[in-house]
Amino acid sequence: MTQQTFGQIIDGVALSTQLRAEVATRVTALKTRGVTPGLAVILVGEDPASAVYVRNKVKACLDTGVRSVFEKYEATLSETDLLARIATLNADPTVHGILVQMPLPKHIDPHKVIEAISVSKDVDGYATLSAGELMTGAPGFRPCTPYGCMKLIESTGIDLRGKHAVVIGRSNTVGKPMALLLLQANATVTICHSATADMGHHTRQADLIVAAVGKRNVLTADMVKPGAIVIDVGMNRTPEGKLCGDVDFAGVSPLVSHITPVPGGVGPMTITMLLVNTLEAAERAAT
Repeated sequence: MTQQTFGQIIDGVALSTQLRAEVATRVTALKTRGVTPGLAVILVGEDPASAVYVRNKVKACLDTGVRSVFEKYEATLSETDLLARIATLNADPTVHGILVQMPLPKHIDPHKVIEAISVSKDVDGYATLSAGELMTGAPGFRPCTPYGCMKLIESTGIDLRGKHAVVIGRSNTVGKPMALLLLQANATVTICHSATADMGHHTRQADLIVAAVGKRNVLTADMVKPGAIVIDVGMNRTPEGKLCGDVDFAGVSPLVSHITPVPGGVGPMTITMLLVNTLEAAERAAT
């Protein structure tokens, strides 16, 4: 019988590097067939965090051979003009994925914008049709952050079949799709949220915990079962300004078998899975 090891770090940077190398190889193969995967990224306004995210996405495209179409607009851009631009990109056969960076200026309805993107190009996996495909198990685009979390879990080599997974958070972008992906992997899934009466009661029974609420120390050492896997999706700051997740890393990591750090865990995987989705969109279009 092998002895249980504790506190193993799931290195999102290393896994991301490996997956991006695989993407680059597949992109090269696709180019020999005359198809270059293309991702259109639209940024509206001057949000500093959004500008950083977009710059990282564009760089990731360049590094893997994906063609990036970056379009930046003033915050005064009308909703009508943005929807018209999306319609043009939907009809462009050289563009395989469309991403509109959130948040948008207040006069633009984000739901309307997301729904305007063709489901065949919804590489963020946020549209209602994409959510429906995930819900029913149909082939489609999985939201990038939960998809990245699944790859991190897979890298541990642990089979989720029959395991009890707890997802903390119920957002449409992470919590809900995360729960659905875990169900597809044959885990038994519990979703906890702000109205859950005793969260620790659920997390202490869990073989896997995914924390995704954007709140520091939502998961502490007294809330985990020894040997569990912990995936930390949160991005927060300590009072000193240091980046941290939703999990009390120092307290929890010695107790669990595997844990993702912040930074260097889920973050690098999100953009990587965007590249994977864009590549898959191009491969489908090329068949």
